[in-house]
Amino acid sequence: MRKQLAWLAVMAVIGLTGGAGLPALAASDDQVTTFQLENGMDVVVIEDHRAPAVVHMVWYRAGAADEPPGTSGIAHFLEHLLFKATDTLASGEFSQVVGANGGSDNAFTSQDYTAYFQRIAADRLGLMMEMESDRMVNIRLTEDDILTERDVIIEERNQRTENEPGALFSEQRMAAQYLNHPYGIPIIGWRHEMELLDMDDALGYYQQFYAPNNAILIVAGDVDPAGVLQLAQTHYGPIPANPDLKDRMRPSEPPQTSERRLVFKDPRVAQPYVIRSYLAPERDSGDQETAAALTLFAELLGGGQTSHLTQSLQFETQTAVYAAAFYQSTALDDTTFGLVVVPSPDVSLQKAEDALDAAVADYLTQGVDEAALERLKFQLRAQDVYARDNVSSLANLYGRALTSGLTVKDVQAWPDILQSVTAEQIIAAGEMVLNDRRRSVTGWLTKPDDIQSQEDTE
Repeated sequence: MRKQLAWLAVMAVIGLTGGAGLPALAASDDQVTTFQLENGMDVVVIEDHRAPAVVHMVWYRAGAADEPPGTSGIAHFLEHLLFKATDTLASGEFSQVVGANGGSDNAFTSQDYTAYFQRIAADRLGLMMEMESDRMVNIRLTEDDILTERDVIIEERNQRTENEPGALFSEQRMAAQYLNHPYGIPIIGWRHEMELLDMDDALGYYQQFYAPNNAILIVAGDVDPAGVLQLAQTHYGPIPANPDLKDRMRPSEPPQTSERRLVFKDPRVAQPYVIRSYLAPERDSGDQETAAALTLFAELLGGGQTSHLTQSLQFETQTAVYAAAFYQSTALDDTTFGLVVVPSPDVSLQKAEDALDAAVADYLTQGVDEAALERLKFQLRAQDVYARDNVSSLANLYGRALTSGLTVKDVQAWPDILQSVTAEQIIAAGEMVLNDRRRSVTGWLTKPDDIQSQEDTE
């Protein structure tokens, strides 16, 4: 049981819940209607009339990677502050009203977006739009709010990052992976910068990015498009666009000419492991084939109990107690493809890394098993059907995609593109990414005394 908990901790730190984890899917026959208000706000309506409920979401095309230099964490900080007072609501009243009407609400921040949502009875949709449009422009902060909520996010960092060696290790790896691009900066922020975030930082980010022409309204559930459009025009339509909104121009990565390695030592480490990540292409609008091939490659190589890494490293050689591959296809800029191996007892990190390299090389040489590929595609078709049972998942799917530079057409084409990928395309995509070690970061997470003890036994 202790070993199982250790594996789960590793998976949580690298963002896995079991294997590579396939993304939710949408299809061309989803009942999706799109509009754009005169102020530039995009509106997406996903119809599902099986229950009298609705998910109302506002997504901003701004996340941690859009922060001004020196203010890391401000996107997430502002997300917290938007639950304070507005011109019409007292601090905390927004969520109280949602709860009093039988709903739930929350928000989340990523590198590429910030999103706010409510789940509520369909006949309360107008009220949600009224309150959400209010805090899009009418937030009223006090210095007390800044001090109190800044302490909250610093404590959040203490709990989720400072107290977790794997999280600290992950921060260092990402900083090494991205030499110039802001994806190398943690979403929560660097602590020394978080401690200095102030009112001007919060309002500057808010006034720049929280505008209708930088937002996507997604409504999913028991609604009709005409009714949603009318409500959106009533509540969001009067808000003026931000004429000074700039294109999302981020620093780009320079040519990377050397692989990077790091060893992170912490006495609290319960389970040492090796992880390697490579820069990899993301899904681009109108050009998703390579990302689709990498998605299937990650699953076939290290996505579960039947994957090549699991069979080779866990069952055949018993080198590892856990091994996986992972790939996050949806991002605005270059993303990463990763490999991880947790060595078996008495197996050194070096031997585990060598075994991982050998297993990957073996897979690229022997090629894709066609029967395994067909089983995976069948699973994807089934998932395509199941995904439509959850309007919240579909709303999230479209929101993540649209704020990452994709279109509704791209989202709906994705399942068919996955089905069309060939074994040859999968291996070609894998070789393209994994054969260039110059774009890689290899990290060892271990206890301070483990490296010496492993060297003594080599």
